[in-house]
Amino acid sequence: QWYQRRVRATGHFGILPQHVPTIAILVPGTVSIHTESGEVEKYFVSSGTATIHADSSVQILAEEICAVADIDENAVRSGLEAAQSKLSSASNEADKAAAQIEVDVYQSMMAA
Repeated sequence: QWYQRRVRATGHFGILPQHVPTIAILVPGTVSIHTESGEVEKYFVSSGTATIHADSSVQILAEEICAVADIDENAVRSGLEAAQSKLSSASNEADKAAAQIEVDVYQSMMAA
């Protein structure tokens, strides 16, 4: 049972019971679930969508998701360096865009 959910789209928004039905695009960032007991569960999502239904249920479809506590900071730092290297050596727009997405995801993981 949950009390409130907080997700990151192009900004941040909270979802309380009886929230208006909504569909939002998720950008790399943290999804926090506030339980009725006061606990907060935090997850990192790389991208996806959040759908708030008329019955106040929430469906999150994420490309990738993991508990924030499971993020290995050293692996993220290494991945960020590799992604930045790909970005600086990209020779066409498609490769630059793909590398920029990787950089954005790793930077968001560092901030999570």
